[in-house]
Amino acid sequence: MSTLNDKIATTQRTLARIAQDFQPAAFASSLALEDMVITDLIAKAQLPIEIFTLQTGMLHAETTHMVNVIQSHYGLTVSEFTPEAQDVEDYIAAHGKFAFYESVDLRKACCHIRKVKPLQRALAGKKAWLTGQRSEQSITRTDLQTQEFDTGNGLEKFNPIADWTFEEVKQYIADNAVPYNPLHDKGYPSIGCEPCTRAIKPGEDIRAGRWWWENQDSKECGLHVSEAPVTLLKQI
Repeated sequence: MSTLNDKIATTQRTLARIAQDFQPAAFASSLALEDMVITDLIAKAQLPIEIFTLQTGMLHAETTHMVNVIQSHYGLTVSEFTPEAQDVEDYIAAHGKFAFYESVDLRKACCHIRKVKPLQRALAGKKAWLTGQRSEQSITRTDLQTQEFDTGNGLEKFNPIADWTFEEVKQYIADNAVPYNPLHDKGYPSIGCEPCTRAIKPGEDIRAGRWWWENQDSKECGLHVSEAPVTLLKQI
């Protein structure tokens, strides 16, 4: 059975291989615990891997502030990709700002505008991208691989800590004094947009606070599916 040190070494090798063989590469950071582990490893090895985040316009203030924290702590630049203003205005005019509570389709349409389309712009011209996904996080990620081909975006995709447990993530953060989003200390093990994320109760699944009004098997935003739902907005 792999120890945390084993997993750290494997992740370091994966990141080094990405930096060497898949340039230009970019890391999509959600600014959560998992992503701070990867940020710390990239920074310590001084790897030429770009870091960006999707500023949806609906993030918690604590999450948004993590961009400044990364800059001050590591001296790294985090690029922010935002949704197209007209897309947001059209959605709100047609459905209302909080229509995502009404149906899965309306929620995914909001995610498509605020996350999927900005991601596509962020990945333009890239050879590979990285995420902080872990297979333990939800039933939609149980088959997650460290490396896979993203057919929707047409490039390699890496999930360097796919086999890490949540306890191992927290242990790495503590052992290495890695800065992290203070919401994690307030009952938020998984953090997304503010209206779509709540603190969890003791004993609940770590992703229970994400889109809590939906069934567990639908809790993805569209960033991590093989094909982006490009026709969704025309259907609703």
